[in-house]
Amino acid sequence: MLDVIQMKHNVNRMPLEKVRKTVEELNLEGFVCQRQTPFSRAHFNICFAEIEALLQRAGYHKQVDVLGYDGLTYAMFDPSRWDAVEVLRTLKQITEQAVPSSGSH
Repeated sequence: MLDVIQMKHNVNRMPLEKVRKTVEELNLEGFVCQRQTPFSRAHFNICFAEIEALLQRAGYHKQVDVLGYDGLTYAMFDPSRWDAVEVLRTLKQITEQAVPSSGSH
């Protein structure tokens, strides 16, 4: 894994084009799932302030929050538009749709 300084440097140097779709979704829906962002869980754990600054440079000027579900998926969301419980329910639903239950025959 990259060390913290390298990871922060990479986020700070990330081209704005790489986050434009994320910003568009945040502006439109206020909610972006993991597969729609260029960031990993490690990025959020280490570089959250840098990610917020990058999103602001790309045109998203509201507060953003991140929630994960069961270590399997995460989402970035606008807490003024989404309640954390709603986000967790949505992530649970997405996760369960992606992984069919093993008990069905």
